[in-house]
Amino acid sequence: MIDVETGRFTVGVFQDVSWAEKGLAALKRAGLPAESLTILAKDSPEVSALIQSALGAAGERLEVAAAGAVLARGPLVPALQSAPGDLAKLGLAGTMRRVGFQSHDGRIFEALTARGGVLVAVHSEPRAADALAVLLSYGGGNAAIGAWTGRV
Repeated sequence: MIDVETGRFTVGVFQDVSWAEKGLAALKRAGLPAESLTILAKDSPEVSALIQSALGAAGERLEVAAAGAVLARGPLVPALQSAPGDLAKLGLAGTMRRVGFQSHDGRIFEALTARGGVLVAVHSEPRAADALAVLLSYGGGNAAIGAWTGRV
């Protein structure tokens, strides 16, 4: 049986920092609190500034299999890192199942992030549909709600 986090995460990947800034501002305007947000993207000064301005604190530098060095902050990070180094060993493809996504979703998020996209996740239950609508409206590609529990 797959251990799935009980709260829902809604995830989308923006093509770059400027699109992510717009999406994050819209999520906040929609009433989703900063502490529910996660940002994960390739390590760069622009991403560092984005995390600092959107979440009020610095991002943690992590190695992610197939994506390389990233900066990340938010509740999705500990949910994916059940054990230290899980993201480095398994990547997003191997860890997104822990938060209700199938492995093919994780591979898509991983590929988009590795290409320079900015993954934004919202720990959003009971407002998962609201978060999804905002992510899709502001360019959050492949946005989805992690609801898969491993049961058919």
